[in-house]
Amino acid sequence: MKHSDTDVIIAGGGLAGATLALALAKVAPALRVTVAEVFPLSADALPNAYQPSYDARSTALAWGSRLIFEELGLWQRISEHATPIQQIHVSDRGRFGATRLNAKEYEQQALGYVVDNRWMGLCLVRELLETNVQWQAPAEVTDMTPSEQGVSVTLKAGDATSTLTAQCLIVADGGRSGLREKLGFQPSHRNYDQNALIANVSTSDSHQFTAFERFTDTGPMAMLPHGSPSRAGHQSALVWTLSDQELEAVLALPDSDKCQRLQERFGWRLGRFTRIGECNHYPLTLTTVDEPVRPGVGLVGNAAHALHPVAGQGFNLALRGLMTLVEQFRLAAEQGRPPGDFQILRRYHQLHRPDRQQTVQFSDSLIRIFGQSPAPVAAARDAGLVGLDLLPGAKRLFARNAMGTGGRRAVINTPGLNEKPSHNQREIPEHE
Repeated sequence: MKHSDTDVIIAGGGLAGATLALALAKVAPALRVTVAEVFPLSADALPNAYQPSYDARSTALAWGSRLIFEELGLWQRISEHATPIQQIHVSDRGRFGATRLNAKEYEQQALGYVVDNRWMGLCLVRELLETNVQWQAPAEVTDMTPSEQGVSVTLKAGDATSTLTAQCLIVADGGRSGLREKLGFQPSHRNYDQNALIANVSTSDSHQFTAFERFTDTGPMAMLPHGSPSRAGHQSALVWTLSDQELEAVLALPDSDKCQRLQERFGWRLGRFTRIGECNHYPLTLTTVDEPVRPGVGLVGNAAHALHPVAGQGFNLALRGLMTLVEQFRLAAEQGRPPGDFQILRRYHQLHRPDRQQTVQFSDSLIRIFGQSPAPVAAARDAGLVGLDLLPGAKRLFARNAMGTGGRRAVINTPGLNEKPSHNQREIPEHE
């Protein structure tokens, strides 16, 4: 094989792409990694002090994702603005069914964390600037063709185009760029006929570091603790599922009426809703790609799968997949094989597929079961929620899924990896 310009080119420098680049720099430093990102990279965008915005968008990180960021040496920095989830309360509006998870039951500091996306991105970029990862920014990958080096990638920057040869292209630019379809991948879509309205809200009562999963007759909603990592506050991150008609009606309301409508749907577990911030929204679709790899190219993150946000599993599933891919790239480098070797990429897919299937099924089943309102179905799911509290084995399984510790853990050989968990890093055994 002739010499290529780079070994791995990552299309997309968002959370998934940046995490993959950092993990490769830490775990397989011999690989040359290039990130192509449509937004410019500038030191001016990296302030020394981060000032959280009330309207900042956020992501729920499972406990298993914290372990991954610890392995990459990034968690200490991320944790400066990570709000812990110490309890999870799952309920069915207007019915008796409910279940609760508490971190103390599993001898953990938290079940998960809520982190502003911008803060996570800044932490990743700051760390990446200290590695040998190369950036093409602003630049967009628009096409790819096979070449003697592996693949030849077309980059577009403004009106100019150029080519870059690589041994492997990893598509991490989300599911809306069109690159996935242009390369011939065939995603499957299941439309939920609903929309997610995303906003930050304030309530009269403190969240006490509790995340609420609330299922209603018009769709599920989630309230995640947001704000200070050390002091229980009154701000939560809202994910509100609405039909097209309901979304249009809510968006047309003044903020005070939005709070009142939200109060009617969620209830009074957090007291009165006193403020709602900027509202963003998008249609909800379960998207999966059955075969996300082929010779020289692979899909990761939202390019490979997009889940309903209420269960909070999408990015956590992506992180576990990224680590499995890094594991296989490390093994390939040790064996002197190119990362774009189809056997390498197919092995990654085979190892990650059971976790993906289980997580997709877990998330989708929650939406389907709790999205039905007939009385017999409602009675059965209420009994199921009560049963989770009464049956330790079922509750542990639910907790493992929620905490992101039920899937395979990749062996990536970074310092501290695979050490026996300490008291505050305890994993939940399946048989416990």
